[in-house]
Amino acid sequence: MGLRKGKILWVDDEIDLLKSHILFLKSRGFEVIPVSNGNDAIKLVAQENFDLILLDEMMAGKDGLTTLKEMKAIIPGLPVIMITKNEEESLMEKAIGSKITDYLTKPVNPSQILMACKKVLEQQRIEYEHVSKNYVEEFRTISKRLYNDLSSDDWIEIYQKLAKWDIEFDDHPDLGLKETLEDQMRDCNIEFGKFIEKNYSDWINEDLHFRPTLSPDVINKHVLPLLKDGKKVMFIVIDCMRLDQWLTFEPLLYDFYNVKTDYQFSILPSATPFSRNSIFSGLFPNEIQREYPDIWPKSEEDETSMNSHEAQMLEKLFNREGINLNNRLKYIKVINSNEGWTTDRKITSYLGESFISLVLNFVDILAHRRSDSDILKEIVPNEASYRSVVRTWFKHSWIFSVLQKFSDYDFHIVLTSDHGSIRVHHDVKVVGDKETSPNIRFKYGKNLNCSPKYALVIKDPEKYRLPVLGVNTNYLISKENFYFVYPTNYHKFQSYYRDTFQHGGISMEEMILPIMTMTPK
Repeated sequence: MGLRKGKILWVDDEIDLLKSHILFLKSRGFEVIPVSNGNDAIKLVAQENFDLILLDEMMAGKDGLTTLKEMKAIIPGLPVIMITKNEEESLMEKAIGSKITDYLTKPVNPSQILMACKKVLEQQRIEYEHVSKNYVEEFRTISKRLYNDLSSDDWIEIYQKLAKWDIEFDDHPDLGLKETLEDQMRDCNIEFGKFIEKNYSDWINEDLHFRPTLSPDVINKHVLPLLKDGKKVMFIVIDCMRLDQWLTFEPLLYDFYNVKTDYQFSILPSATPFSRNSIFSGLFPNEIQREYPDIWPKSEEDETSMNSHEAQMLEKLFNREGINLNNRLKYIKVINSNEGWTTDRKITSYLGESFISLVLNFVDILAHRRSDSDILKEIVPNEASYRSVVRTWFKHSWIFSVLQKFSDYDFHIVLTSDHGSIRVHHDVKVVGDKETSPNIRFKYGKNLNCSPKYALVIKDPEKYRLPVLGVNTNYLISKENFYFVYPTNYHKFQSYYRDTFQHGGISMEEMILPIMTMTPK
């Protein structure tokens, strides 16, 4: 029984002439049931389970296409390879339209038949073996690289590879490699945390042309050159979008756009009030605090109000860089689906603008709402399901409709995220007064402290170009997949936040973000 590779029904009105082919398949471990007409084949399909049908197209009595149609009515997903003498294009279109798996043209030799059967029946096994072998090799390569002196480009490359493997394993859940990949992601994030701790304070004090692209550099590096070159630009920020999520819906745009991908690192904390304000202002948070002193009140808890100056910041950035758009600038922030579809209906009325900016919050809202909803936790239990939900949303969303429409116009699209998210697993107790910020992945307040194993402890906010919010203000930025919990009601909040998607900390998933420049085909 271990040799059996599949049960095949072979339907041909000259089946007696195919004995050598059938014996060859049997010698290779396949079980083959021969029948000489369509009616017998249909009866057998209704009575027995077959893995594959080999079907002659030109048979006396009931022909192949009719037989195919009736078999598919019984078992729609049944794999069928049609064998034909007729090479007419119209016939093949009919067969393909009836959802055949493959077709062969007579005369066929035993090796051709074997290869066609293996392609259908053993493709999954062959793919599994190939994927497993390649990942094991990649695993070793990445593990060795972690002990070298890595650059920002090296970390981007490592995260790209890990994100692509994560997506690959979505299609091969039975391989059992997800846990190995998760362990490797954790190991990489430990080393990535050390890398950020060592280099970040140098990056933020370097010239933007000599450091990796950070949040305040995105518009300077990727939007302004296009505007200065006389191009029209639509700039899209999808709040909280991760690289792996982008990779799942990027292919939906290939029919419409040529896509060039670059990368940025979110500033710290990797959270909307900091990173997105920084993108739209071209400034670091301490500079924003000086220019817009009302943005960070000491006990601010409403993140939405902390991002209410983006249009104003954008105009000041353009003025500072000598970009004069003659007021042909449109900024749109979309909070919900109704607003999105209203925007979609109106979007072509903005074609006269030189610059359109769209900010949309669906991915971020999904992450936050999941924490409060048992139903969403069941629908989105892990990263794979999060990717799947985000792809489904994008495919049916107003923003995809907008992008399809703009593929007919002379706009360059620059699309990015302000930060990503990470699923947190390990809690860390933090003591703070009532002025301490409520965030789960980062804290700012008076005299906060934590082991450097779990967090980057920032005693001097100015050194990290962060706002100083009073005497003895310091910041804690969590590493890996840790999250902060107060000792008060500790067990309640430990349980409530564990296994939720959060942002604001130091991880590849939160900080390494794609920037797509898309030009219509």
